[in-house]
Amino acid sequence: MKIESQNSSDNIKELKVELTALEMSPVFDKAYKELGQELDIPGFRKGKAPKEEIKKHIDKAKLFEKVARLAINEKYFSIIKEKDLEPAGPPEVEVLKIAEGNPFIFKLKIPLLPEVELCNYKKIKVQPEKIEIKDKEVNNTLDRLQQSRSTEKKVSRKAKKGDKVKMDLELSKDGKPLKNGQVKDYSFILGEKEPMPGLNKNLTSLKSGDEKKFSHSYPDDHYDENLAGKKVDFNVKIKDVYEVKLPELNDDFAKSFGDFETMQDLKNKIKDNLKQEKQRKNEQKLETKILDQLVEKSDFDEIPENLIDREVEKMVNELKASLRNSSQPGKIKFEDYLNSINKTEEELKKDFQPKAEKRVKTALAIKEIADKEEIDVSEKEVEKELEKLKKTYKGQDKIIKNLDQQNSKLYLKDMLTNRKVIQFLKDKALK
Repeated sequence: MKIESQNSSDNIKELKVELTALEMSPVFDKAYKELGQELDIPGFRKGKAPKEEIKKHIDKAKLFEKVARLAINEKYFSIIKEKDLEPAGPPEVEVLKIAEGNPFIFKLKIPLLPEVELCNYKKIKVQPEKIEIKDKEVNNTLDRLQQSRSTEKKVSRKAKKGDKVKMDLELSKDGKPLKNGQVKDYSFILGEKEPMPGLNKNLTSLKSGDEKKFSHSYPDDHYDENLAGKKVDFNVKIKDVYEVKLPELNDDFAKSFGDFETMQDLKNKIKDNLKQEKQRKNEQKLETKILDQLVEKSDFDEIPENLIDREVEKMVNELKASLRNSSQPGKIKFEDYLNSINKTEEELKKDFQPKAEKRVKTALAIKEIADKEEIDVSEKEVEKELEKLKKTYKGQDKIIKNLDQQNSKLYLKDMLTNRKVIQFLKDKALK
């Protein structure tokens, strides 16, 4: 293999690569074999025809496309390693010469990671928040546990605080029905926090079969900008009223949740869980503050658009996965989510760009620190993390198979390296 450097800029490295006919011979053989698997050749079982027969039936353009892809994929890692390059994304490829029995010549335009001039990251300081668990927080958790063990009885009387009302809802604004504003069999417990304004006030004293129309303004800071500060008309039909009976909060209640002898044991466990959750969130806040300072105080060369675009795509996919895997009732599709915020996917991607650029800068700074401080992850550490993930996904063969791929192992190594760098920064910041 011969590699020549061509015209290059700070962000793009151009290389001319030549592979000898000898190097290309096994690549052509592999291409013929793989393409032959797709052909139905008379007189031969599928995939079992000899090379000479495959040659007679194969499309030359498809063959050369396959050969080029196989050869470049096989040699790309060696090329960037020999030239000591750090690509910021996939290369742009231009085939100059390809023919069986001849050298394969092609050009690569490789986008490079931008330079980073780090701030004095060892002097970044943060102050952890004091963790305190109040009795009110413990009692709120107890209330939710109590609700989870409640029983319901349908009643014919008027609804009062603590009752569950089941209803059909129709919401409209300025005489026009709201999108997704028609809800059947919606349930709400009177006295609880309202998902929609005005429910507690207007549903109390209604009974099964009653209908009521009322209007109420949404708060100015409502998450849906189409409803924030706007007056919405409600048309409600009560279908059923249920009396909700809550179990008594005593030692027997505590025992029903596991290895607890007394109510105090349960309260202590709740307090401990709340403390752990607050500690976890506190750690996340500290890491965010440290990384924010790292990015703000460091200098970066111009970030290539392809890096930002890839990060935006990653963020969109994360959002789609979040919507898909949400444990909340009434899951919504990505398209419905876009409708709810009145944006197209392209508009959403544009909104994501500033955050995507910040995430790219954070990753670049972390990588630079890892190199500077010689923070690395061993193969043993990667394998240990891999085994943990395999236990988590036990029985899910497709996921486990993907975990064994080289790309997955490289991703795990990067992830573990990032963890080490962040812990290194945190140790310095908290001293």
